[in-house]
Amino acid sequence: MSFIDYYKILGITKTASEADIKKAYRKLARKYHPDLNPNDKVAEKKFKEINEANEVLSNPENRKKYDQYGAHWQHAEEYEKAKQQEQYQRRYQGTSGPYAEEDFSDFFESMFGGRSSSGARGRQVKFRGQDFNAELQLDLKDVYTTHKRALTVNNKNIRITIPAGVENGQIIKIKGHGGKGVNGGPNGDLYIQFSIINHSKFKRDKDNLHVTVDLDLYKALLGGEITIDTFNGKVKLNIKPETQNRAKVKLKSKGFPVYKKEGVFGDLYITYQIKMPVNLTNKEKELFSELAKLR
Repeated sequence: MSFIDYYKILGITKTASEADIKKAYRKLARKYHPDLNPNDKVAEKKFKEINEANEVLSNPENRKKYDQYGAHWQHAEEYEKAKQQEQYQRRYQGTSGPYAEEDFSDFFESMFGGRSSSGARGRQVKFRGQDFNAELQLDLKDVYTTHKRALTVNNKNIRITIPAGVENGQIIKIKGHGGKGVNGGPNGDLYIQFSIINHSKFKRDKDNLHVTVDLDLYKALLGGEITIDTFNGKVKLNIKPETQNRAKVKLKSKGFPVYKKEGVFGDLYITYQIKMPVNLTNKEKELFSELAKLR
């Protein structure tokens, strides 16, 4: 069969509302139902066409694509075709009755991959499977090193490699782990979005890390050596005399791993927070008073 005008089949115009479509379908379905027209091949064919028209026009997205592409609707986005294919299979596959083996129109077959009995119509259209989306929550320390992790997606266990340096909100694609293709089409893909929680004292800015380090007044004035924590260990730092509050230093390559660049790291930026002494003794107060007089 050739392309069918679904609006004409239901006896409605292109401006018909959803209520108009439903009303027209119910009226015609009752009129041509096989139970009311036994052994009437014409009624069987008409009933099939009515159901086909309703299948498309009663679905707002199907109708929109039908209105836009007409006979070339099949060139619309593959994902939408796959959804419609699944809907068709759920509704029609295994259907019994006098019209079950009847050919659907070429247009409907192109949309839903329906069966046909001869010629070019006997070929089924292949559709790519649906893409899946998942969210994976990790701690910041989990993405400091590359590691493998097992996931369960759509009741299927898969094992993926998570590269070091993955960022919060980043999405990676796992090819072929989405929905199964239709009529031998390729599987869809799995898209994983990372939600990274930071429980550390370090603030991450892409590949760089920032941290505030307490520095006592005497070290700040006179200089000296302190030991601080980096993300993966401790390092010793030399403090210059007369270091000012909020002064910053950079430790090269002590930051976060750069995504998919093994052995390459960002920098660690340290901000000094000078801590004032408290609970001074009388002697300390005298000495500070002497220092104030000298200044």
